[in-house]
Amino acid sequence: MTDRPEIVCICGSMRFAEEMKAANRDLTFAGVIVLAPGEVGATTITTEQKAALDALHRRKIDLADRVLVVNPGGYVGESTRGEIAYATETGKPVTYTDGG
Repeated sequence: MTDRPEIVCICGSMRFAEEMKAANRDLTFAGVIVLAPGEVGATTITTEQKAALDALHRRKIDLADRVLVVNPGGYVGESTRGEIAYATETGKPVTYTDGG
Protein backbone atom coordinates (compact mmCIF):
# COMPACT_ATOMS: atom_id res chain seq x y z
CA MET A 1 0.00 0.00 0.00
CA THR A 2 1.37 3.39 -0.94
CA ASP A 3 0.37 6.93 -0.09
CA ARG A 4 0.49 7.95 -3.74
CA PRO A 5 -2.44 10.16 -4.76
CA GLU A 6 -4.86 8.92 -7.37
CA ILE A 7 -3.91 9.85 -10.95
CA VAL A 8 -6.79 10.86 -13.23
CA CYS A 9 -6.56 11.56 -16.96
CA ILE A 10 -9.14 14.04 -18.23
CA CYS A 11 -10.57 13.41 -21.70
CA GLY A 12 -13.13 15.38 -23.67
CA SER A 13 -13.79 17.63 -26.60
CA MET A 14 -11.72 20.81 -26.70
CA ARG A 15 -15.02 22.67 -27.10
CA PHE A 16 -15.29 22.01 -23.36
CA ALA A 17 -11.88 23.48 -22.47
CA GLU A 18 -13.34 25.62 -19.68
CA GLU A 19 -15.19 22.66 -18.17
CA MET A 20 -12.00 20.57 -18.34
CA LYS A 21 -10.08 23.35 -16.57
CA ALA A 22 -12.75 23.39 -13.85
CA ALA A 23 -12.56 19.59 -13.47
CA ASN A 24 -8.76 19.85 -13.31
CA ARG A 25 -9.01 22.49 -10.57
CA ASP A 26 -11.57 20.54 -8.55
CA LEU A 27 -9.60 17.30 -8.77
CA THR A 28 -6.35 19.07 -7.87
CA PHE A 29 -7.92 20.62 -4.78
CA ALA A 30 -9.18 17.13 -3.87
CA GLY A 31 -5.57 15.90 -3.85
CA VAL A 32 -5.62 14.13 -7.21
CA ILE A 33 -2.77 14.19 -9.74
CA VAL A 34 -4.36 15.35 -13.00
CA LEU A 35 -3.23 14.56 -16.53
CA ALA A 36 -5.07 16.67 -19.10
CA PRO A 37 -5.01 17.31 -22.83
CA GLY A 38 -2.31 19.71 -23.95
CA GLU A 39 -3.67 23.16 -24.64
CA VAL A 40 -2.99 24.27 -28.18
CA GLY A 41 -5.48 27.13 -28.15
CA ALA A 42 -6.63 28.50 -31.48
CA THR A 43 -3.44 27.29 -33.14
CA THR A 44 -3.98 25.40 -36.37
CA ILE A 45 -2.33 22.01 -36.14
CA THR A 46 -1.23 19.68 -38.89
CA THR A 47 -2.45 16.12 -39.33
CA GLU A 48 0.94 14.92 -38.06
CA GLN A 49 0.72 17.12 -34.96
CA LYS A 50 -2.80 15.86 -34.24
CA ALA A 51 -1.59 12.26 -34.48
CA ALA A 52 1.33 13.04 -32.14
CA LEU A 53 -0.99 14.74 -29.63
CA ASP A 54 -3.39 11.78 -29.75
CA ALA A 55 -0.52 9.35 -29.11
CA LEU A 56 0.76 11.49 -26.23
CA HIS A 57 -2.69 11.58 -24.66
CA ARG A 58 -2.89 7.77 -24.83
CA ARG A 59 0.40 7.63 -22.89
CA LYS A 60 -1.25 9.86 -20.28
CA ILE A 61 -4.10 7.34 -20.10
CA ASP A 62 -1.48 4.62 -19.57
CA LEU A 63 -0.14 6.53 -16.54
CA ALA A 64 -3.56 7.16 -15.02
CA ASP A 65 -5.51 5.13 -12.49
CA ARG A 66 -8.75 6.15 -14.19
CA VAL A 67 -10.14 8.38 -16.93
CA LEU A 68 -12.65 11.18 -16.39
CA VAL A 69 -14.61 12.15 -19.50
CA VAL A 70 -15.83 15.75 -19.40
CA ASN A 71 -19.01 15.57 -21.46
CA PRO A 72 -21.51 18.36 -20.77
CA GLY A 73 -24.93 17.44 -22.13
CA GLY A 74 -23.65 13.90 -22.71
CA TYR A 75 -21.61 14.91 -25.79
CA VAL A 76 -18.70 12.62 -26.69
CA GLY A 77 -16.88 13.30 -29.96
CA GLU A 78 -14.99 10.91 -32.20
CA SER A 79 -11.54 11.49 -30.69
CA THR A 80 -12.89 11.11 -27.17
CA ARG A 81 -14.69 7.89 -28.14
CA GLY A 82 -11.31 6.58 -29.31
CA GLU A 83 -9.72 7.52 -25.98
CA ILE A 84 -12.56 5.82 -24.08
CA ALA A 85 -12.11 2.67 -26.18
CA TYR A 86 -8.35 2.74 -25.54
CA ALA A 87 -8.86 3.20 -21.80
CA THR A 88 -11.38 0.36 -21.69
CA GLU A 89 -9.09 -1.94 -23.70
CA THR A 90 -6.25 -1.27 -21.27
CA GLY A 91 -8.40 -1.87 -18.21
CA LYS A 92 -8.74 1.71 -17.00
CA PRO A 93 -12.01 2.64 -15.30
CA VAL A 94 -13.88 5.42 -17.11
CA THR A 95 -16.21 7.89 -15.40
CA TYR A 96 -18.20 10.78 -16.86
CA THR A 97 -19.18 14.22 -15.66
CA ASP A 98 -22.60 13.92 -17.37
CA GLY A 99 -23.42 10.23 -17.43
CA GLY A 100 -22.02 7.82 -19.92
